[in-house]
Formats: sequence, C-alpha cells, structure tokens
Amino acid sequence: MDFDDERPQQQVTGVVIITLPPSDNPSFGKTITAFTLTNDVLPQSLTTQEPDQVLPTTRVVSSPPPSSQSPQFGFSFSGFFSENPRKLLGFLGVSLFALLLYSSCFSSTFVELKNSNDNDDDDKPQSFIFPLYHKLGAADLELKLGRFVDVVDKENLVVSINGGAMETKMVNKLVAANSVVMDSSATILPVRGNVYPDGLYFTYMLLGNPQRRYFLDIDTGSDLTWIQCDAPCSSCAKGANPLYKPTKVNIVASGDSMCMEVQKNQKPQICETCQQCDYEIEYADRSSSLGVLAKDNLHLVTPNGSITNLDVVFGCAYDQQGILLNTLSKTDGILGLSKAKVSLPSQLASKGIINNVVGHCLATDVASGGYMFLGDDFVPNWGMSWVPMLGSPLIEFYHTQLVKINYGSSSLSLGAKDSDKARVVFDSGSSYTYFTKQSYAELVSSLSEVSELGFIQDASDPTLPVCWRAPFPIRTIMDVKKYFKTLTLQFGSKWWIISKKFHIPPEGYLIISFPVMQKKGNACLGILDGSNVHDGSTFILGDISLRGQLVVYDNEKQKIGWGPSGCGKPSRFKSLPFFEG
Repeated sequence: MDFDDERPQQQVTGVVIITLPPSDNPSFGKTITAFTLTNDVLPQSLTTQEPDQVLPTTRVVSSPPPSSQSPQFGFSFSGFFSENPRKLLGFLGVSLFALLLYSSCFSSTFVELKNSNDNDDDDKPQSFIFPLYHKLGAADLELKLGRFVDVVDKENLVVSINGGAMETKMVNKLVAANSVVMDSSATILPVRGNVYPDGLYFTYMLLGNPQRRYFLDIDTGSDLTWIQCDAPCSSCAKGANPLYKPTKVNIVASGDSMCMEVQKNQKPQICETCQQCDYEIEYADRSSSLGVLAKDNLHLVTPNGSITNLDVVFGCAYDQQGILLNTLSKTDGILGLSKAKVSLPSQLASKGIINNVVGHCLATDVASGGYMFLGDDFVPNWGMSWVPMLGSPLIEFYHTQLVKINYGSSSLSLGAKDSDKARVVFDSGSSYTYFTKQSYAELVSSLSEVSELGFIQDASDPTLPVCWRAPFPIRTIMDVKKYFKTLTLQFGSKWWIISKKFHIPPEGYLIISFPVMQKKGNACLGILDGSNVHDGSTFILGDISLRGQLVVYDNEKQKIGWGPSGCGKPSRFKSLPFFEG
C-alpha cells in the first residue's frame, strides 16, 4: 500500500490488520498489527501475538490529526477550552440560551411529536384526530360548564322505551346550584367554528349501526356526551342531522356503573322498577338538557386509516331548554371532554383504547376550524408550557392556579377570595372569556386609554357590553390590534423568568362587530364580567382566548399544556427541528 498516495485523499490516521491462524494449526494464535499514520513518510507499527487460549484484545494506536497547513488560520477548540475553562462554561451557557430562544421563537412551526414510529403494536393505545368546524349563522353567546347536581322535589314525565310502548314515571329534576363548582396513539378530529358570529367550534362523530354522522360542540367543561334523540323528542332544535332513534337494547339500565356515576350527586333513592337511567344537566348559562343514558357503537378512524368500533355510553337527549335550542341549529349535541368517568375520553381510556389525553387547536383563521385529538400520540415534546391541574373529587373541569395577570405592564387584581392566587378554568364550551368582578373592572378601566387615540365607546352596539367606535374604518382585528396591549396570565411563580405564561394578544380578547345601519365595524371586548358565573372568583378561558394555541389536557400526568400554533393539519417530527434535513 502506498501511504503517501492514499493518506491525503482518505484522511486515514490508523490501520489495524488482524491475521487469523492457519486452519491446520489454530494454536498458532492471532496476529494483530496496528499502524499509526503521522507526518513521517514511514508508518510506525506494533505487532503482537496472542495465544488462542487468551481472550483476544485489540489495541488501536493513533496520532492526533494533522494540524492545519495554514497556522495563522488554525484553531484548536480542545486546546482553547482546556486553557480557558471559564470560556468553556460561557460557551455552553450561550449555547443553552440560544437553544431556549430558538424553541420559543419557532415552537409554533416545529413540534417534536413522540411515538411517531409506534404503528406496529396493535395492543397499545391508539390516537384519534377529529376535524373542527365553524358554526355558521348561530350568533349566540354560550357558556357551558354543565354538571350533574342535587335534586329538587319536582315531578316530570319521562318517556320510557319498552318495546315500543311509552310509559311514564317520576324523574329526578336536576337544577343548577347558586354557584356551580367548578396515546401511545391518538385520534385527531378536524374542528370547525368561530367565536363571532358563530359562537362555538364543533366536530363530528360516527355512531350506530348502520353508522350515522352527528355534529357535536366540543366542550371541555361538560361531562356527558349527548345527542338529540327521538325517544320521542318533546323539545328539540332542528339540528344538522336526523334525530338519533334508540331501541330498547340501546337503553342503559339504572343499575349500570355509568348511571351511578351520573347520579352520584343525587339523593339516594330506591327504584326497583326503573328500566332506564334518567339524567338532567343544567349549564351555567341556565340552559338544560334532559334525557336517558344510551349505549351504541362508536366508529373511530385512526390516522393510518384503521377503524376502531366500540360501545360507548352517551345521553339520549329529548328535552332541551334555553339557549341550547338556538345553538343546536347547526349541530346535534355536545361532546363532553372533561375529566369525569362518563366523558368520552375517560370511557375510551378505561377500555385501553387511548391514554386519557385530550388536545384541541382552534384556528384563528375563519377558513379553517382546527382539529382535536384523543390520545397522546400528538402531544408535543417541544415548545409547550405545562402547569399542574388542580384536583378535587367534586370538580371535573380542567383548572389550574393563577398567580398574576397583567395588561401590558400594568398589573390587574385577581379579585379572588385569596388575593394572592385564583383559579382558571379552560373551557372550550364557552364562547368568551370571563374575569372576576374586580379584575374585569380594572381591565375596562385600563382599556379606556384608547379614548385618547380617538376611540369612542358605543353604547348602542348590543353585540357585547363594551364596544368602541374607531376614528377610522374597521374591517378586521388587524386594523385595531396595535392600539391595544397583550394580556399575560402568569402561573407557578410571580417571578417572571421562572413562571409559565399564557399570552392573550388583542385578537384573543377582541371581536369586530358590524352594527345595523353602520358601514364600518366596532371593536368589542370579548372578556365579560364573571361575577355571576361559577363562584364569582374564577377566571374562565373561553374559545376567544384559546384560539391560536394547541391546548393539551393530560389526565394521565395531571397537567395542562399550551403552545402557539397555526392549528393546521397535525404533523410529526422524528427529531428536534434543527436536526431535520
């Protein structure tokens, strides 16, 4: 071998040659020869012989790589840092800071998603994606936070399905208390909807045999999934699809565990003749839904196209009252996504279909609704802020603790019973965001500074309590965004640098209304006074403030996470963004 010819081209610094003993004399042993290439013309060699009885070892002896041919431009990192340990620490510090800065700047575009290659294990939990849609033409303000509460002595007639015959019986009337207490793989559902003028975001599910499609409002503040039902129906809105029609085999018995879960807050009663499980939900906006529990086949399609069929329990709702009759004009019911055992994600998790994780991404673009997923395959490992869920046996909502809130650089009072902290509920079933009375008053006072820029409060606009008429034509939020400041909710610590922050830009709390007889729009405040909502001391983040964020509710690890996102089609990355080719 001509080392002088080969070394500059192949950049070889060492060669090891292992010679095996002759086949007719294995006791001769192996011969190991190591060559180390240096700047000298001839290589140095080291030859050893080992007996066959000794475990063979291999030694590779090499010299440092040749130095640069241009010393004036040469640089040795190892030599530089070995002589300057402080500079090494400084270099590592700057690198770490750059990494954190990169993640914060580009987390909305690049997200590392875990378990992207785990598609071969049929036994592991799966994940499902759902589309979200806009509710076109349903301009109603909605506030859900529904729950099952104690009973009041009041009689109601409920239809009992018994082989086609109708029977009547006494039912527990559930009313709202004065203050409502607040994968593996994944399924992704596309989402459509907007805050104004439509009110909510919704998706669809396939149910029954043969399967039928039903549009459902996504609601992280509701326990039970329910569909308008022909049992027969006594008060139903004209929904998007024909009413669900149950048979006797679909009706859940009163002794079923899911029935006990739904009725756990009711006064104990003995009903030996009950053949169905009655329920009623009243929501925070005072609308209500009455029905019976049913069970039918749910058809879920995984991202790779496979179909999962399983029985789930849901509400067969035949009597809706209040604002629900208006908002159901484009949908067929509500998809309950809370932590409760009766919620759809909890039911799927209990069957081992998914890990109990829910995520949604509501798009700010009206042309796109976003998506929702069940399971943890699409949970980002990159660019997310995480805070612990607050736990309570009586509270199934997703809530955490707030320590500070700012409008721009001005601090707002939390206005809670404990002035140092407050609770925040993430509620996809509420159109708008709600602040405590004191915090809301201080926010409105701070916003009055826009009057100095020519904005005039327009009391004649009935869209929302606070609207402004601008001194120039308004068509979109972008026309007025620069005149308003960002709201920042701070979690975990009052120290800015170590706290987790949820930023609400102007487009996260303003809407543009177009009052009758006016050619230009108004800017209206989509944050409302929550004095009479919940216990009056809780902040509620509704759809208007959740848009443009991927929000994840991890019931397995009891934490809530969020990160900025365009809410387009979910994508997967096998590595961190800067390792992508």
